[in-house]
Amino acid sequence: MSLKTLNRRNKKDLKWPKIIIAILSTIGIVDTGSITLKNWGLFTSLSCPGIQNNGCATVLNSPWGTLFENNQVNIPLSLAGFITYLSILVITIILSLNLISPKEKLNKFLWWSLFLISCASSTFSFLLINIMFLKIQAYCFFCILSAILSFSIFIISMIGAKFESREPMIFRGFIVAISVLLGGLIWSTNVDPSNAIDFASPPENVSPIITTTSSPQKVKFAKFLSENNIVMYSAYWCPHCHDQKQLFGKEAVKELKVVECAKDGKDNMYELCQTKGITGFPSWEINEEIISGTRDLNELATKTNYQGDLNF
Repeated sequence: MSLKTLNRRNKKDLKWPKIIIAILSTIGIVDTGSITLKNWGLFTSLSCPGIQNNGCATVLNSPWGTLFENNQVNIPLSLAGFITYLSILVITIILSLNLISPKEKLNKFLWWSLFLISCASSTFSFLLINIMFLKIQAYCFFCILSAILSFSIFIISMIGAKFESREPMIFRGFIVAISVLLGGLIWSTNVDPSNAIDFASPPENVSPIITTTSSPQKVKFAKFLSENNIVMYSAYWCPHCHDQKQLFGKEAVKELKVVECAKDGKDNMYELCQTKGITGFPSWEINEEIISGTRDLNELATKTNYQGDLNF
């Protein structure tokens, strides 16, 4: 078949859905790629629009912000989003090259792939948005943007694919959505820190396990606080204390001077806390002044005159 004949047949294919999907997936790549680089410490500045100053940090550093981690490897959830958007963009570019006839099986396969990937992405994004508001109870602009992008691509893929029958589309989409939802719920339950609290707290009355990972900047800041005798007064049962430690991450918390104030807490210094007049948790002692409440790291840096890297 000549190239002119092939191009004439491809003109019947809708072009605008592919253009819009390419634009949306590119935005998604920038969105998730920036988060991933920030998590790895390769991207120093990432401001989060919105009313919560530390909303993005709270969400992205939560247990749900990481797929896998150990001492050598840290795979943030945003990396999965980056790969998803990159796959969608690659498929869209192939479809836009007009080298494949709309009637060929490969063309249909690519549209099915685009539809099912975006269906899975939309379902998982829906689950993450519910976790963000119901579990983490914080607002992250980048996460909401990704969810909007995923859902938009999903809708436009149905229009661009022009499936001959709705039944296969509904059936396959339903199977993918249910599979992703069930898998996502299992994953969410496994990483939920409240489950760790149930097992970790009763035996020795110790604080819940810190699940977030510290950036090098956070570790250096924690060392600075410790070296300058800045103390965090905490109680093992206090959820706000846990939130404060989660903002630092497990590596940085090891560098902090944390005093256990609960009378029945392990290795507690109850008498010292009473002498200092600690009534709320967490509390910070900065230059002999007691400041109560969970504090954003940048706020702590300002109050302690920290001159280091503030890109936490």
